[in-house]
Amino acid sequence: MTDVPSNQGGGLSRRRLLASSAAAGGAVWLLRGLVRPGSAYAASAPPPDFPAGIDVYQRVYENWAGEIRTDQLWTCAPRGPQEVLDVVNWAYGAGWTVRAQGHRHGWAPLTVADGTSAAARVVLLDTTAHLTAMSLEQQAADGSARVRAQAGASLETLLAFAGEGGYGVASAPAPGDLSVGGALAIGAHGTAVPAVGESPSSGYGYGSLSNLVTELTVVVWDDAAGRYVLRTVGRAEPDCDALLTHLGRSLVTEAVVRVGTDHHLRCQSILDIPATELFAAPGAPAGTRTLAGFVDRTGRVEAIWFAFTDCPWLKVWSVAPKRPLTARAVDEPYNYPFSDSLPEPVARLAGDLVSGAWASAPLFGQVQYLLAKVALTGDITDVLLSGTLVRDVLTGDVLTHLLAGGLRSDLWGASRNLLQYVRPTTLRETANGYAVLTRRADLQWVVSQFTGFYRTLLTQYAARGEYPVNGQVEIRVTGLEDPSACGVPGARPPLLSALRPRPDRPDVDTAVWIDVLSLPTTPALHRFYRDIEQFLLALDGDRATVRVEWSKGWAYSDTAAWSDPDVLTRAIPASQRAGGGPGWDQAVEILDRLDPHRVLSSPFLDALLR
Repeated sequence: MTDVPSNQGGGLSRRRLLASSAAAGGAVWLLRGLVRPGSAYAASAPPPDFPAGIDVYQRVYENWAGEIRTDQLWTCAPRGPQEVLDVVNWAYGAGWTVRAQGHRHGWAPLTVADGTSAAARVVLLDTTAHLTAMSLEQQAADGSARVRAQAGASLETLLAFAGEGGYGVASAPAPGDLSVGGALAIGAHGTAVPAVGESPSSGYGYGSLSNLVTELTVVVWDDAAGRYVLRTVGRAEPDCDALLTHLGRSLVTEAVVRVGTDHHLRCQSILDIPATELFAAPGAPAGTRTLAGFVDRTGRVEAIWFAFTDCPWLKVWSVAPKRPLTARAVDEPYNYPFSDSLPEPVARLAGDLVSGAWASAPLFGQVQYLLAKVALTGDITDVLLSGTLVRDVLTGDVLTHLLAGGLRSDLWGASRNLLQYVRPTTLRETANGYAVLTRRADLQWVVSQFTGFYRTLLTQYAARGEYPVNGQVEIRVTGLEDPSACGVPGARPPLLSALRPRPDRPDVDTAVWIDVLSLPTTPALHRFYRDIEQFLLALDGDRATVRVEWSKGWAYSDTAAWSDPDVLTRAIPASQRAGGGPGWDQAVEILDRLDPHRVLSSPFLDALLR
């Protein structure tokens, strides 16, 4: 096990946070997934006839928020694509299954399910140990390029490698600790659409990262050979559209991704717009600062709305070739240290929450908002005017520490340094996730409908003494999949992407991504998430098509995620079939044909993809 160095001053590492809260019995969940769980050891009885020369050991699998935790499962780290094939073909002959794992920064049980027993006949392939090579594959006269990356390389490394050559992407997920293979499997995304009047650069796309892929190398069954083989599939070739977002139902060893000439970005943080104004219904008076208005002006926004607070933290990115006079230049990613490492008094409050003081959620939301506001803007007025409880948490020492780091409300730098801002040491929360496909003109309507319902629901629960949300709402906006972004003639959109366009609705061109975050063990959380999900699924079908975000939480019962049979077997397939054309059914057929023996599957995926 590896520890995380403690920060200087008022910061608190996860290990110190655990120590500070353990006396109250809380915050144990904060360590989940930080270190590689379950120290690996060489077992005395490995799976019979396992390929010689490949070390196999047992290790607990645990995901980002600790909601999925298994017994110690057989795991290996193949040193190259041939060893991947050796393991897969061994599994086929031995009656086992194989699951690829990356950095485990996900929520859904697409790799393995919670509670998977050590007796399960499954081997995990850790791609992050050796399958990390990358190279600049091709540079084009239009300013774009192609980067070849093995599946275990991290997105942080990929974007840094591209940036060294002067290339980047329009948007990317905020965490850097995602493997390339994992990000493509679930259609990972950032937040960006073209601003009004903006012409996209060559190599830039406004959908998922999967849509930028030009070529994949995957493990497939070969009838003639009677074994699994590696197959390289070009973007315009048959079957590629099912493999681009395969949900873990295939195994990618390598991908080629198109990137464009890098643009420097500016990121401004705004914390003084009331939610009632930012999320106002369409038709608000002129001068109202709405989310849709910011999207029109810059194309790149994110709203982070802490529970039980009035003003969200709005991030607004804009293309800025030269550093604006007021902006602070940054040359590395992860520029919000106050969210990477909680000050100790705030960590103690989090410990109180997970120890059972769930009614502290409104206080925790207010503290999180003020923490961000002080660190970003230097404004301590609201802290001074707040009640005694807030001042007890945000002490003078904490404020001094936050201000010592310099203000960060206006940042400028290479794109990756502004797009990646979530470290593995940030607060580990669970999250539901949905993409609401709509017309650009209806973006504000979607936002106002959801936030109005969320605010009312939160109030109703609180009136009953229930506080299911102690994190934040996060809202992002992207475009849909446009295959031309990959630069390959004849390319088709990823069949299972949440951003696949509706063939019958070319006017639907935008996705509003909605996540609600909270600590995993919060009482009534699943019931609250179910209420949110049912509301979204019932939105006006003419103005909104709702699809789940594969990596997050969905299909809620009152007590668990990924467990509502109606959502799993009806709503999800129906949302993917909406508008007709190839989609769910074709993808399921292709994935089954490429792996007819279901070596690269799991009981959960077998039930979902049918």
